[in-house]
Amino acid sequence: MRTCTICKKEYDETAAASEYAQAGEWLAGEVWKDSGELCPLCLENRARLAMMYCHELNS
Repeated sequence: MRTCTICKKEYDETAAASEYAQAGEWLAGEVWKDSGELCPLCLENRARLAMMYCHELNS
């Protein structure tokens, strides 16, 4: 079990990830450099928000 650095909830890092969580993990590694530190829900939220507001990443 790990603790998310954003929401502070514990999560199972081996659980299956949704497509949004996978996109969030890519963003965590390539853009924000915090890969492995966020729970699946925060990764999903990050991916959705990036699609809506980070237009420079959508090219």
